[in-house]
Amino acid sequence: MSDYILTRPYSKGFYNVINEDEQHIRISEGCPNKCSYCAESYENGVDPIYYEIPEIVRNKVIILDMNLIYKPRALEIINELGRIRVNNKIVYYELQCGIDWRYLTQELASALKRSHFVNIRLAWDYHYFDVYKIKDVINKLVYVGYDPKSIQVFIIGNWQISSIEFEQKLRTLAFWNVQVSDCWFDNQLSPNIRPINWSEEEVKEIRLLCREHNIMCRHNGIQVEKAQRGE
Repeated sequence: MSDYILTRPYSKGFYNVINEDEQHIRISEGCPNKCSYCAESYENGVDPIYYEIPEIVRNKVIILDMNLIYKPRALEIINELGRIRVNNKIVYYELQCGIDWRYLTQELASALKRSHFVNIRLAWDYHYFDVYKIKDVINKLVYVGYDPKSIQVFIIGNWQISSIEFEQKLRTLAFWNVQVSDCWFDNQLSPNIRPINWSEEEVKEIRLLCREHNIMCRHNGIQVEKAQRGE
């Protein structure tokens, strides 16, 4: 894999949206993982594609890249973004699709924090046995100053991983005080989820558990809704 592809002009449309509060941008394409549930594909063999960083005009920027972290130029891009100011104020960035734990180094974690990346997410889509690798990434993020409960972990539901294994991941994340960002196979959105690999009862139960889990993390382990119901 080469470490440089000629930068293309910035793509417009969906990837270039600016409103009063925030700006959406895309800087690169490409992901090597070939996950069966993901539509990301290469347009140039196995090499990543880069776009010019557009003019940043808002202090909140949502980055729509599918997998920026794996790119050979990721550190360069993150550092460059961190130097930008709008109206002499810091710009805060969010990777909408999260970071790929397989490629996060301590240097990249430090760069993310230094460059004001917030709402950090990573995906734990496959089996529970990746637990130690996930914990290692969370440790890297906490080491540079991220609060564990400000980190979210994507877990895909209604897919090949059973609801039992999903719940096992939830229990572990609760022990770490890390939130879950539950997502659903076939791009379905709550609450309108059609059972595919799980039963309707399993979908409902996991949705409820995810809600309770995040409330508990945000309130330092207190199950607020259950306490209000007197449970």
